[in-house]
Amino acid sequence: MTRTARHRGLALAVTTLLVTATATGCGNDGGDGQTPPASAPTPTASKTPAVNPADFVTTIDNPYMPLVPGTKFRYEGTTEDGTETVAVEVTRRTKKIQGVTAVVVRDTVSEDGQVVEDTFDWFAQDREGNVWYFGEDSKEIEDGKVVSTEGSWEAGKDGAEPGIVMKAKPKVGDKYRQEYYKGVAEDRGEVLSTTEKVKVPYGSYDNVLKTKDDTPLEPDVVEHKYYAKDVGLIREIQVEGGEDQLELISVDKP
Repeated sequence: MTRTARHRGLALAVTTLLVTATATGCGNDGGDGQTPPASAPTPTASKTPAVNPADFVTTIDNPYMPLVPGTKFRYEGTTEDGTETVAVEVTRRTKKIQGVTAVVVRDTVSEDGQVVEDTFDWFAQDREGNVWYFGEDSKEIEDGKVVSTEGSWEAGKDGAEPGIVMKAKPKVGDKYRQEYYKGVAEDRGEVLSTTEKVKVPYGSYDNVLKTKDDTPLEPDVVEHKYYAKDVGLIREIQVEGGEDQLELISVDKP
């Protein structure tokens, strides 16, 4: 999801690293290449296939976006509102959605030291290695109090549908729908490159995957995200509609 979407009640997109692990839990959801120019036409993302629980596995080990229970990531960056810190924890909890056991990931956003958003995201991986996104329980916070749950949604409820946030084998030109809840969550992704070189506080990487994330709900906002193999998301940059940016600072593995 786009960072702008996160600020209206969304968590990251993502935000995960790589290692193979089994998603364990008790069923508690915890929240109850070439780069085209920025002016290129927005692609039409392909519709996500229908959900068949038998097609899913209990581990998320996609090379670019694994979810290892117990792993914690820390990102820092800037927004138009100030300094931002994002703490991401892959919990050991799971949530059953449309018959699929999803891993619960907690994403806490702080600005200038104050928590402004607390979100639980739900992810699962199919047998081919695609990582799906099944929704989120998002709370916007002001002065320690929840002021909004806007942006929250769950696949299978009120017409909401899951999406794919990471392809099993990303190729330049791939286009995919990351989520769909009409008028609330309609993020899309496109693979721009698989050969980027990127340096962030956590390290330097070659052959980095670069994606374009946008949404028809905010057509003037475009983000580029960078994923390193065996690491995961390492950088987000808003390239249209603002100058927000976020980089990986540290990883605490279980």
